[in-house]
Amino acid sequence: MDISMLYIGSFILQILFMLPLSISSELQTLKQTSGNPSSSFPPNFLFGTASSAYQYEGGYLSDGKGLNNWDVYTHKPDNVIDGSNGDIAVDHYHRYMEDIDLMVSLGVNSYRFSISWARILPKGKFGKVNPAGINFYNRLIDALLLKGIEPFVTLTHVDLPQEIEDRYGSWLSPESQEDFAYFADVCFRSFGDRVKYWVTFNEPNYQVKFGYRTGTFPPSRCSWPFGNCTSGDSEKEPFIAAHNIILSHAAAVHIYRTKYQAKQGGSIGIVLNCAWFEPISNSLADKLAAERAQSFSINWFLDPIIFGRYPLEMQNILGSILPEFSTTEKEKLQKGLDFIGINHYSSSYVQDCMFSACEPGTGTSKTEGFWRETSQKNGIPIGESTDLDWLYVYPGGMEKIVTYLKKRYHNIPMIITENGYGEEGKANATIEDFLQDVKRAEYMAGYLDALSTAIRKGADVRGYFAWSLLDNFEWQYGYTRRFGLHHVDYKTLKRTPKFSASWYKELIAEHGKVKYQTTERVQKHPYYY
Repeated sequence: MDISMLYIGSFILQILFMLPLSISSELQTLKQTSGNPSSSFPPNFLFGTASSAYQYEGGYLSDGKGLNNWDVYTHKPDNVIDGSNGDIAVDHYHRYMEDIDLMVSLGVNSYRFSISWARILPKGKFGKVNPAGINFYNRLIDALLLKGIEPFVTLTHVDLPQEIEDRYGSWLSPESQEDFAYFADVCFRSFGDRVKYWVTFNEPNYQVKFGYRTGTFPPSRCSWPFGNCTSGDSEKEPFIAAHNIILSHAAAVHIYRTKYQAKQGGSIGIVLNCAWFEPISNSLADKLAAERAQSFSINWFLDPIIFGRYPLEMQNILGSILPEFSTTEKEKLQKGLDFIGINHYSSSYVQDCMFSACEPGTGTSKTEGFWRETSQKNGIPIGESTDLDWLYVYPGGMEKIVTYLKKRYHNIPMIITENGYGEEGKANATIEDFLQDVKRAEYMAGYLDALSTAIRKGADVRGYFAWSLLDNFEWQYGYTRRFGLHHVDYKTLKRTPKFSASWYKELIAEHGKVKYQTTERVQKHPYYY
């Protein structure tokens, strides 16, 4: 018998005595059915959990923090399904030490969190740096490092100071590039001696979609028939906002590489929401439609950052609607990241709408790329359905999206920055119902197994972050949806580990015990510094 299996067996016996009988038996069953995906990950692989400032911190206007766009948005009626907001959230601002202890219990070696821009610069570049905000993140970073947990920091996770929205319309103005660069510089200077992983933006492809096409995120700009807003242009503004975000990313990367990277020794990337789009048939039209879906979603941002230009599919369809990059901007953009962050949850089918008529829906318009998204093929869902109408369990999508990005972008290092399973917070559910979240563990096991397959086939993937450490505020859905490895009682804010936390803890422990045979890896990529 392989010695690593003896280690694994010994570990399982230990946890069986520590867990309730029902949970330990579920762990045994899941272990038998899901195999051992941990054995395929390299020894220095990052296993972590993810969070974001507005969804976790709370501390509304505490210690000099300014108003951000989500503070304003959630305080208006009907913007959040349960009428809630992130004023308190899960109070990570005051309970971060308790939450770090939970991470230590899991055995994670990294923690992805974002910085509240308005906590550091309450009025953006128009005001002073807030010392209390700097001190908070210094304490958080130092406490993580003391416990052996690597900080993995996102500069902005869809929140920004309301001041810059009020002054010049945030991402609709080129002035936003200067504002974001100033913010990034403050963060690199203040925290970069200890932070080795930086992300500029989280899911800007969805931020501009919801903020400027459908209007369901601030600043709530859209036009009919995409949404019902008081102002906006759904067919033009998403591309203007995206253009300024891409150039803001480039500005931050330029500052990091020219002023900080050589001395601080870190890396910098961007995070995209990366759904997998499966052609609904083998026809050439549907295959091309699936490629357009990727180009109007992921490649929209990555192609400019890596190649210095927008995808050809977008150029051909949009024409003059698509902004242009100057020669100087193109030079700054190329090779503009060290890694690609992948938030992957679900997959869907794609049908062509360019050469055949489609029912109205997501993606069908010209400015979306002439493709129709659907969860079913011949009446059969792409994967097991969940409580959430957009989330289907299709582990194969993980391998496929990673392989797609590997091929398109020459195997630039990738990190799975979010992956998780959501449940509806049903009114009649008991805490025991939430704690026995076997389906979440099964979901993670399937997706990690698919990820390990992609790695065995040569994909340079260097980390996996589960969304999320805790149940938390889920944007327009408020507290009605739960993604946490730990249950949060929103009245008392008590944290309780779920079954999935026990499963993840065991997976990480096994990863640490397995003996690895080192495989030859590409040390330098044409777009990796």
